[in-house]
Amino acid sequence: MDKDCKPEADFLRQSYFYDLPARCIAQTPAPERSASRLMVLCRTEDGLKTGLFSDLLTCLPEKCLLVANNSRVVKVRLAGRREQGGRVEVLLSPPLHELQNPPPGAPKTPGGQEHSVECAALLRPVKKLRLGERISFAPDFYAFFLERGDWGRGRLRLFWKGDLSALLERFGQTPLPPYIRRQAAGSAGSALAATSRESGVLDARNLDAERYQTVYARADKTGSMAAPTAGLHFTLGLREALLASGREWAELSLYVGYGTFSPVRCEDIRDHVMHEEYVQIPVQTAGAVQKAKSEGRAVIAVGTTSARALEAAFAEQNALVPFAGPVNIFLYPGQIFHVIDGLITNFHLPESSLLMLVSALAGRERILSAYQEAIRLGFRFFSYGDAMLIL
Repeated sequence: MDKDCKPEADFLRQSYFYDLPARCIAQTPAPERSASRLMVLCRTEDGLKTGLFSDLLTCLPEKCLLVANNSRVVKVRLAGRREQGGRVEVLLSPPLHELQNPPPGAPKTPGGQEHSVECAALLRPVKKLRLGERISFAPDFYAFFLERGDWGRGRLRLFWKGDLSALLERFGQTPLPPYIRRQAAGSAGSALAATSRESGVLDARNLDAERYQTVYARADKTGSMAAPTAGLHFTLGLREALLASGREWAELSLYVGYGTFSPVRCEDIRDHVMHEEYVQIPVQTAGAVQKAKSEGRAVIAVGTTSARALEAAFAEQNALVPFAGPVNIFLYPGQIFHVIDGLITNFHLPESSLLMLVSALAGRERILSAYQEAIRLGFRFFSYGDAMLIL
């Protein structure tokens, strides 16, 4: 593009700004998962419908296929101690799924053997760290600071003994998004409550360790730094009701990285480079999508992560077939969706790549108008907030 020409509004970052009152940013989940509110936007009709997420059955197309991201959030937020005193907060970055889930046939190492890997991380305060400095998290669990990057990023050499997932579960915290301005609730005696995986009803246990996971997150798919938040509204009962109604359910894995929170900094959004994420689309899911498309049934992505995974896999091979590998697709207005016909999603941050994705599906002005109505009606925004169904 000729940089002397001003890009049209859909390609300007500032065109995706909206003013969001702080009161609209959800700091805790709804008391029950499916009691979140739901806004329905139909691309072929004017107007909006509102209700509860538990009304989803009455809104979805008959016999549609829902595709959800079954990755599980790992506790990658660590409190480290510098060797000369002082603390540093470390947020480890994927591909942690490769560390926690070695490929079949990989040799098993003795429990006492030390493991080592180089990995990316967000660090605070990164500017005070010296290259080569040791950061300790626990006995036999530490890192050396290797490289300083922009925007708090860096690289570490991580060392540990035993099982990394057990260490992260014990010493790590749930990596809540930065706009949730409270401590993650994960310790005994927390004043915050949590939910049971079966019912989604609040009880007196841990809040975030349960509610910042979907009920269908798989232990063998652990490795995401953030939850696929559209899926947080589902209960096991609601999913069973969907299946009983003739809808279908399929799953894929996209391991969410910290780039999902990275703002778009380019004035012309077409200059933005999307972060890389690892995707796995199994044979069964590819087959279910192919069958639904051939029969003219709608494919509904549960969340922007599922949408990105499906569209990226299609773009890689010009067909939706089994896929495993890194992708960095960036979907914004003007691009065509080849796989999905609809999307279940939350309400996204101003000027974010996720807001641009939903604008690509439904139109920027239509989305921003719906967001203004959601603010007027008191909807809750972002990860623990309410949901939108785009058809």
